[in-house]
Amino acid sequence: MSIVLSPYWSPDEGIQKLKMEARAKAPAAPGLAPPVFSVKAQLDRTLLQLRSRTSPIEKYTFLAQVKQADVEAFYKLCLEYMSEITPIIYTPTVGDACLQYSKIYRNPEGLFISLKDKGRIGNILRNWPLANEARISVVTDGSRILGLGDLGVNGMPIAVGKLSLYVAGAGIRPSSTLPITLDLGTNNSSNLSDPLYLGLRQRRPSDAEYDAFMDEFITEMGRVYPKVLVQFEDFSTDHAFSYLERFRNSLPLFNDDIQGTGAVVLAGLLSAARLVPIPRNEHRILLFGAGSASVGVAKQLMSFFTIAGMDEEAARSQIWLVDSRGLVYVGREEVADYKMYFARRHYTGLPMKDLAEIVKYVKPTALLGLSTITGAFTPEVIRQMSQNTPRPIIFPLSNPVHLSECTFAEALKHSNGTAIFASGSPFGSEIIGGVRREPGQGNNMYIFPGLGLGAILCRAKSVTDSMVQASALGLAGSLSWDERALELVYPRIERIREISAHIAVKVIRAAQKAGVDNSTDLKRMNDTRLLEFIKGKMWNP
Repeated sequence: MSIVLSPYWSPDEGIQKLKMEARAKAPAAPGLAPPVFSVKAQLDRTLLQLRSRTSPIEKYTFLAQVKQADVEAFYKLCLEYMSEITPIIYTPTVGDACLQYSKIYRNPEGLFISLKDKGRIGNILRNWPLANEARISVVTDGSRILGLGDLGVNGMPIAVGKLSLYVAGAGIRPSSTLPITLDLGTNNSSNLSDPLYLGLRQRRPSDAEYDAFMDEFITEMGRVYPKVLVQFEDFSTDHAFSYLERFRNSLPLFNDDIQGTGAVVLAGLLSAARLVPIPRNEHRILLFGAGSASVGVAKQLMSFFTIAGMDEEAARSQIWLVDSRGLVYVGREEVADYKMYFARRHYTGLPMKDLAEIVKYVKPTALLGLSTITGAFTPEVIRQMSQNTPRPIIFPLSNPVHLSECTFAEALKHSNGTAIFASGSPFGSEIIGGVRREPGQGNNMYIFPGLGLGAILCRAKSVTDSMVQASALGLAGSLSWDERALELVYPRIERIREISAHIAVKVIRAAQKAGVDNSTDLKRMNDTRLLEFIKGKMWNP
């Protein structure tokens, strides 16, 4: 039995719930269970019931019920059938779950803190029944969920799903996780007119009011949960950057959309570059889409060049941005401040809006999509990429699947099978030229569990850029020989715990080098001993 919270639960009620859990795990009295029963058979039975559901959202709600009834059984399923379960509890199905959250809602799985709670946020935070055990919190304000826009409190499944992956992917204890949704209203008219909508029926406040709320929230998080690592998730572009910079030194905190996405893409690009027969400094990277995730990726991709010896200015010159108005360059109208670092400084031509034209001009070796524009990577764009390099790197990273810039099949077909491909959402394998090809999936799940695990175990005071870069290098270095032989860009998701442990070692070492760690015992361990220590700390159902 898992913990189910009403919106106004007190800690005393939480303790009573824990006692009920303990009683539920006690051996059943004779006659209260079938004569022939085994945990293995029950898992098989549960899997059979899951597979009998016909739609992804039915499978999602079924797994939510399993998690509520038996948290250990839920995570046993996750670990044994990782590649099957992950797309249900996370992308792409979690997007549909968010869209329908106010309709499928049954029981809260996290804390809701609303604008009306201003002035008493600390009291609300203390209502979490497992406050003393909390170590990792995913926080969203629901203002930019995946590529679906402002969903308000309907974004709660994102926080819940991410934390499920922390448990499954890095062995964080379920009782240590704390999903939080901040309800600051919504500008989504569909939500405001929906009689079942669970959030405040008002538009989002001014930036000044928003900032004051967030200042109180972060202050109280530090007071109530001094041991908690905070992951910001799916904030709107302007707030994503400003709140990361505003709060990253107030407590251990990172933004997965900016830093996690950047790290997983950097790892994929490092892996892909091994397959391209050109020197590192000759790569040119074009990012289609220039929101918070894209600019975060661009900043992280600077490391692709700097770790090879290039200076910052030279590295920046190898990266181009394209937004909804075309190529981003100095002097163009309406270029947001956060994009200016990558604005081209020496372009003097006419504005270029057509992606195929831009690809022809830039001659990129890697094309990354973070635009949420379906089919933006047209056959012409892909063919043009193939003329720039013998192995074009094509990463359509937008989520969910229906917003991907192109499919795996399209990338292979129009590049004559030469494309090195990774996407944000899962695609199936394809056969081309008699050879079965497997797509990569640039899923943040490869990064944030190991990054979070490392930060928690070394009790990091902050999450530094060097720790994020270390997570990317750890992922890129985790490919097995078999996976490299198959030209995979990312390792198989079934190895996620092994991968997370490997990343955690790199993250801890980076934290130690930056002087932000508080666990001095780990400094005395060599890497082999540290890896054993990390694996020993992982929770298993």
